[in-house]
Amino acid sequence: MIFQVTHTTRYLYQTPVLHCLNEVRLTPRSLPRQQVRETSIRVRPEPAFMHHRKDYYGNDVNSFEVFERHDQLEATGDSVVEVMPEPPIESLPSVSWEEVRDQIAAQAGADSIEASEFIYNSSYVPPVPQLDEYARKTFVPNRPLVEATTELTHRIHTDFKYHPKSTSIDIPLAEVVRNRRGVCQDFAHLMIGALRSLRLPARYVSGYVRPGPKVKGAQASHAWVALFIPGCGWIGFDPTNDVLVSDSHVTLAWGRDYGDVTPVKGVALGGAGQIVHVEVYVRPFENVG
Repeated sequence: MIFQVTHTTRYLYQTPVLHCLNEVRLTPRSLPRQQVRETSIRVRPEPAFMHHRKDYYGNDVNSFEVFERHDQLEATGDSVVEVMPEPPIESLPSVSWEEVRDQIAAQAGADSIEASEFIYNSSYVPPVPQLDEYARKTFVPNRPLVEATTELTHRIHTDFKYHPKSTSIDIPLAEVVRNRRGVCQDFAHLMIGALRSLRLPARYVSGYVRPGPKVKGAQASHAWVALFIPGCGWIGFDPTNDVLVSDSHVTLAWGRDYGDVTPVKGVALGGAGQIVHVEVYVRPFENVG
């Protein structure tokens, strides 16, 4: 599939901002099964400069500074991305979750060493005792990893209610577990916490998903989970929609949790308060006039 993606974040300030410094992660990643054909970043008001760099995880980051007095700030990422299908689930190795846990613990190979940093707690995924218990209902002894993770994906989708206005990124994970509702970022953090409680490497992936009648999370930036399988690589699971990640998903960035991949963040001098609007459009490229 080839998609045109437009992601706009707009800040409306209560009082004028005199000066701001921001960074954005709005450029999709180039991957073996994802080719970025076109991409650009637009900012209004016009920034004094824009610098590009790669962060620790290889995500594209653009930093910019606005010296002009302004009461609105708008950052837009436009991209044309081709996404190729993932291998069928039947082709994935039937290795038990304990075998993968033990290989990661032994750091058997360069890939396992790199993946091992994703078994630890992080800012948005702290230890939550209930998640260990929740995970172990599915990850019984000697169960194949992919089979268990697929069931965990389904259980989160079933047990937790998707409610766009029920939470914010500042709501603690333990509260999301208690209230049993949230959004895609919450469900990704829940699943990561459950997997990491078993010492399985799981990372947070931000991106977009193709809209559809039953698809949740398509009107904003989306989030899912990637699980590492030695000899196979990172496999994506989308608990919000109860699916494996496919050519309907566009990968933007990844890290330990949301804090590593925030699409737009920065600091401002002035402003007093702000209202944030986010608009995301994902369209098949051939239908764009």
